[in-house]
Amino acid sequence: MSQELERAFHKFAIYGNTKGSANEMNGKNFSKLCKECNIQENGCTNVDVDIVFAKVKSKTARVITYEEFKNALELLAAKRFKEKPANEALAAIHKLVEGKEPANMGTTKAVTAGAVDRLTDTSKYTGSHKERFDESGKGKGIAGREELTDSSGYVGAYKEAGTYDKKAKK
Repeated sequence: MSQELERAFHKFAIYGNTKGSANEMNGKNFSKLCKECNIQENGCTNVDVDIVFAKVKSKTARVITYEEFKNALELLAAKRFKEKPANEALAAIHKLVEGKEPANMGTTKAVTAGAVDRLTDTSKYTGSHKERFDESGKGKGIAGREELTDSSGYVGAYKEAGTYDKKAKK
């Protein structure tokens, strides 16, 4: 029972905290734990959570230890489960917290490949960009990026280009 509670404490303590240790939890992470474990319900508000955090931490500290965390849960249990006796309320609040991990709610998920597929589909290119790829979608290289001059002497749309020597010899 206590091991799962301690594991949850450590998971929430290190969440988003690059400098801190897993043995101390700041107020923001304590509030996140209370919110995600549904402690902030039935008359227990975020103001209550902040007051309890300030009450259990030492005067100059900004973080709480695991022992202070357990004291905070006792205080919150009395607030959250008013109708139950103290030992039942504490057991109920421990059940809410045990085995929980911080969720990444509200964060942006990485798009797997939708935009990449759309942007690399050469069949959807228009205008001058369309000229950079052949029918199979393979790039033409420099021929697709620069307008190369044809100095063969034939007009661009002439179909029998390169056949002069064959006709002249006959």
